[in-house]
Amino acid sequence: MSRSKDRPGRGRLRGWGGVTGMAVACAVTAAVTLLPLAHHSVGPAGAGASGGVATADRARAEACTDPEASLPASGDDGPNIDRIKERGKLIAGVDQNSFRWGYRNPESGDLEGFDIDLVRAIADDLLGDPDAVIFRAIPTNQRIAALENDRVDVVVRTMTINCKRLEQVSFSTAYFRAGQQVLAPKESPITGYDSSLKGKRVCSAEGSTAYEALEKKSFGALYKDDFDGTERDPDLLTVPNQLDCLVRLQLGEVDAVVTDNALAAGQAAQDPAVELKGKDPFTTEYYGVAAKKGSDDLVARVNKVLVDYRAGGKDSAWMRSYEKWLATGLPGITAPPAPKYRTD
Repeated sequence: MSRSKDRPGRGRLRGWGGVTGMAVACAVTAAVTLLPLAHHSVGPAGAGASGGVATADRARAEACTDPEASLPASGDDGPNIDRIKERGKLIAGVDQNSFRWGYRNPESGDLEGFDIDLVRAIADDLLGDPDAVIFRAIPTNQRIAALENDRVDVVVRTMTINCKRLEQVSFSTAYFRAGQQVLAPKESPITGYDSSLKGKRVCSAEGSTAYEALEKKSFGALYKDDFDGTERDPDLLTVPNQLDCLVRLQLGEVDAVVTDNALAAGQAAQDPAVELKGKDPFTTEYYGVAAKKGSDDLVARVNKVLVDYRAGGKDSAWMRSYEKWLATGLPGITAPPAPKYRTD
């Protein structure tokens, strides 16, 4: 949960069944921030094969012009894959509170969603068992740290591929296309990512591409906390977990949220009092599976999994997962993004 204290004069709670729904939202957010999803006695996820960022990798990241281009797909094993096989489990950093992407089904208690399906496909390829996974909940602002500190082998958590992140982690080819959009109450005068945000309190997750977009152009919105990134940070406008923004919006503490349209569509489905503003996303972004920098064998293997996952056209595993989880909120997608590979 955030460290902000109760304040007088908060707006009424919107959606999710009033106070009961708010309590559920807060409980979920606390769980994803503080606890792993499963408790197992296992060793670290393992260091990257390079033991650090090689000079060539750093130069490539600094000269980045096509961040979605990844290593060619390969079915070969390597040191990182060998560690996973010796352990007998894939350790995956995921979300457990992003509806339709990675969330815990309140009836069954199982993790479900589009990202979860992909994690299971990777585990099935590496270990011959889609259930051979240790899921660990990773807050938005700790995705990279979880890889750098060997807490997870991969992060599959609606993570956008970009040049800045390529300096710290390695990415697979893209598995989904998304874009930034504004989420606000239906009755709000906010019309999108435009001048209607002037003077409005806008929430985004720390370390997110939404926050980076607001830094570049905010239209006069209030989007940065006092003492941001310090112990005195109130976590009101910039929050550790993206779902915290929806909580703030429901409480009336902020006026709008900027986030991926893919996540916002799921949140609009959860709370009928809010909606996406603006006709289209104002950015184009691609999600990738992230691994520790230098884990080339694992990245190439994930790319091979994605080749198989995309294969089959309308009958592909990718399309089946899309139809099951995302088609209602994000209709009209007819195929996954085509992979791009590095030629150097």
